[in-house]
Amino acid sequence: MPDTPARFLWHYVRQRPWHFSGLLLLIIGAAGCAVSVQYGMKVLVDAMATDQRSQANVWWPLGVFIGLIAVENLLWRLGGWLGCSTVVASVVDIRVDLFRHLTGHPMRYFSEHFAGALGNRITALGSAAGQIYGGLAWKIVPPIVDFIGAIVLLLTVDWRMAATLVGFIGIVAAIITSFGIRGRAKHQRFAAQAARVGGELVDAVSNVWTIKAFAARDRESARLAEQIGYEAVAHRRSWMYVEKARVIHDICLSLMAGGMLIWAIGMWRAGAVSAGDVVLVSALTFRILHGSRDLALTLVDTTQQLGAIADTLQIILQPHALVDADAPLAMAEGDVRFEHVRFAYPDRPALLHDLNLHIPAGQKVGIVGPSGAGKSTLIALIQRLDDVESGRVLIDGQDIRSVSQDSLREKIAVVPQETALFNRSIADNIRYGRPDANDADVQEAARHAFCDGFIRELPQGYDTQVGERGVMLSGGQRQRLGIARAFLKDAPILILDEATSALDTESEAEIQAALDHLMRDRTVLAVAHRLSTVIGFDRVVVLQEGRVIEDGNPAQLRGHGGVFDGLWQRQAAGFEQAAPDQTQA
Repeated sequence: MPDTPARFLWHYVRQRPWHFSGLLLLIIGAAGCAVSVQYGMKVLVDAMATDQRSQANVWWPLGVFIGLIAVENLLWRLGGWLGCSTVVASVVDIRVDLFRHLTGHPMRYFSEHFAGALGNRITALGSAAGQIYGGLAWKIVPPIVDFIGAIVLLLTVDWRMAATLVGFIGIVAAIITSFGIRGRAKHQRFAAQAARVGGELVDAVSNVWTIKAFAARDRESARLAEQIGYEAVAHRRSWMYVEKARVIHDICLSLMAGGMLIWAIGMWRAGAVSAGDVVLVSALTFRILHGSRDLALTLVDTTQQLGAIADTLQIILQPHALVDADAPLAMAEGDVRFEHVRFAYPDRPALLHDLNLHIPAGQKVGIVGPSGAGKSTLIALIQRLDDVESGRVLIDGQDIRSVSQDSLREKIAVVPQETALFNRSIADNIRYGRPDANDADVQEAARHAFCDGFIRELPQGYDTQVGERGVMLSGGQRQRLGIARAFLKDAPILILDEATSALDTESEAEIQAALDHLMRDRTVLAVAHRLSTVIGFDRVVVLQEGRVIEDGNPAQLRGHGGVFDGLWQRQAAGFEQAAPDQTQA
C-alpha cells in the first residue's frame, strides 16, 4: 500500500473509480445549480423592477428559479445516497487492509508497540479518511464550483469585479494553505500522543487485576493523568493553530464582502448596473463568503486529518520484516531440520549459535533447558514468527522461507502455556482451528480434549461467551479448549509450549491425558518445564546458551550425570520436599 497520505487515499479512490466519478459529477451539478439559482434571482428581480408590472414577464424567470432549486435538491440527495455507500465501503476496505498489513509484521514488532495504540490508530485512520472523502465531496468541491460560477456570472456585470474576486481569493487561499502546511507537525504530534494515551488505557485495563492486587489505582491514575496532560497540551496547540487560521480567513473574507457590496451599490447609483445585478453580486458575495469559510475550515481540518494519517502510516505501513513467498508448503510427513541456525534480536546477543537439529517425522521430542537457553526462540523459528540470521529451517526438505507463511502455519498446531481465547462463543473458539468444521466436528474435538463435559454444564453450552481472553473460564478449562482447537486443526506437526506448567495437579492430569491422545501419529516438539511430561518421549534435547549440549533418550540421559540428569534430580528433590509439607498442611 502507498505510504504517503495523498497516495494512500488516492489508492482507494482508484478502487471505485465509477462511484467516486459519479459522486463528483452529482456534487458539481448540484453546486452548479445552486450558483445558477443566484442568476435566476437576478433575472426575477430585474423582471419585477420594470415599469410594466406584467405577470408574463415574471412567470418564466420564476419557473426557472423554482426548477433550479428542485434539481439542485434532487442532485444533493442523489449525491448523499451515492456518497454514503461509497465512502463507507472505502473506509471498510482501509481498515481491513491496514489490519491485514499489521498482522503481517513479525512478533517482535508487537512487542515494541502498544496493542491498544495500534488498534486505535487503525480506527482513527479510517475515521480520518472518511472525513477527508466526505469533506472533499461536500465542503471543498462545492465552494470551488461556487467560485468558478461566480467569476463567470460577475463577468456579465463587470469584468473588473471578476478579476478582483480572483485576486482576493487567491491571496486568501495562499495564506490558509501556508498555515495548513506549517501546522501539520502540530497535528501529527497530537495524533501520536492521542494514540499513546489509547495504548496506555488498554494496557491498564488489561492489567486491572495487577493494579488492584498492588493497590496501585492512585499510581495508575496519576500516570494516566500525566499522559493525558501531554495529549491535552498537544491538542490545545493544534486547536489554537486552527483558530488563528480561521480568524485571518474571516477578516479577509469580511473585507472582501463589504468591498464588493459597496462597489456594486456605487455602480447602481451611477446607473451602470441594474437592481438585479446588485442582488446577484450580493448573493454571490455571501455565498462565496460562507462557502470559502467552509472550504478554509475543511482544508485546515484536512491538514489535521492528514497529519493523523501520516503518523499512522509511518507506524503501521513499515515494510514487513518477513518477505512472504507465494509457493505453498508441500508437506508429506512432518520432518523438521535446523541447519547451522543462528538467531539474535536486533541490538541483542545471539540466542542460537550454529544450531543443528534433526527431528524425523512422527518423533516426539522434548526441548528442555534453563531460562534463556533459546527454547521459545526455537519453536518460534519453526513457525517463522521470525527469520533466522543465518542457516536454514526445513520442513520435509523445504526451506520455510521459500513457502507462504499461511501454508506453513496451517501444518502446525500449537498449544501454548496459556491459551488465548477470543471474546466469542466456545464453539467459535474451538472452530478457530478449522473454520469450515461443523458442530459435530467441534464437539468431537471437545470430547477428545476432555472438555465436552464442563461445556455442557454451562447454561448456554457451546454457545457460551467466554469473555475477553476467556476470563469466564478457569485456566484448566481454557487450556483444554486450546487442546480441542489443536485436535480440530489436525496438523501433522504439534508444538507444546510448556502446556501444563501453570496448572494445578488435578488439571494437569486431565490435560496430560488429552495431550497424550493429541500427540499420537504426529511430529511433536514440547518445551517442558516439568520434566515428567517428556519422560515418555522418544528424545530429549537439552539447550544451553543457544546450543544443543545433550540429545538422547530421556531414560538414558537421566543416568548420564549431565545437565538433564541434574535438572531431573533437582525437580525430584523438590517434589519429595513438598510432599511432607502438604501432609502436615
